[in-house]
Amino acid sequence: MTTTPAPFGRALCAMVTPFTEEGTLDLDGAQRLAARLVSHGCDGLVLSGTTGESPTTTDAEKSALVTAVREAVGERVSVVAGVGTFDTRHTVELARAAEKAGADGVLVVSPYYSRPPQDALEAHFREVADASGLSVMLYDIPGRTGTRIEPETMIRLAGHPRIVAVKDCSYDLLGTQKVLHRTELAYYAGCDEQILALYAVGGAGYVSTVANVVPDRMRAILASFEAGDTPVSARLQQRAVPLIEAMMAAGLPGTVTAKALLNALGLPAGPVRAPLRPAGRETADGLLAEYERLVAA
Repeated sequence: MTTTPAPFGRALCAMVTPFTEEGTLDLDGAQRLAARLVSHGCDGLVLSGTTGESPTTTDAEKSALVTAVREAVGERVSVVAGVGTFDTRHTVELARAAEKAGADGVLVVSPYYSRPPQDALEAHFREVADASGLSVMLYDIPGRTGTRIEPETMIRLAGHPRIVAVKDCSYDLLGTQKVLHRTELAYYAGCDEQILALYAVGGAGYVSTVANVVPDRMRAILASFEAGDTPVSARLQQRAVPLIEAMMAAGLPGTVTAKALLNALGLPAGPVRAPLRPAGRETADGLLAEYERLVAA
């Protein structure tokens, strides 16, 4: 069994933000979805990340979502609030609001579009970490932000007492292992196809979009590895690949595909907000077919 520290749990879902058909925040749906995810194996929920449509939800909606989900799940699991923006001052405000709303931690992505150099990036993260008493999960996803949190920057940031974890979408397993070797940071796979690979080299777990629809199947990958059955864990990871590919690598954002599947299954999700557009019927049918193949396996 792994002994890697997991400050927010091991099986985290990057939860969608349910909306009503009119496009307003569906807090009742969010509570029902959160409760389902927890009952099916998630021990942490990440709200208002990319999958949670953070660019198109208001500050008030983000706080209301944290409060509602905390009410639904109590203290059984961790609640991590996405607060990252391209503006340090705004990110600080969101971190403080998340703390007031009841979050256990904050997810902070690199400022996007402006592409700050590494010294400015480090200063940004430190200012946010100093702004509240919450633990911080850094989010390294250069494919979206345009800026990598370089391993040496990550190593320096690990010295901050509240910077405790990383959601890793860097696609650089060597760089990740350099940081793991030199720090106590808890690394969470942010790319579903890398869950087992990162866990096997000392990762803490995952923050999964695919877990919105198959939380138990994603958790089983970790459980088999923890039980010492690596071949079974590998087979479970491989069986999930077609659904992972359909949801995450078929040309549509994971938010769109996750909501399409949740809606098809009669679970809380609702529409996406513009500029995103819903999946077409053919895509939704293909997603449902892959889901059914996985759950039947």
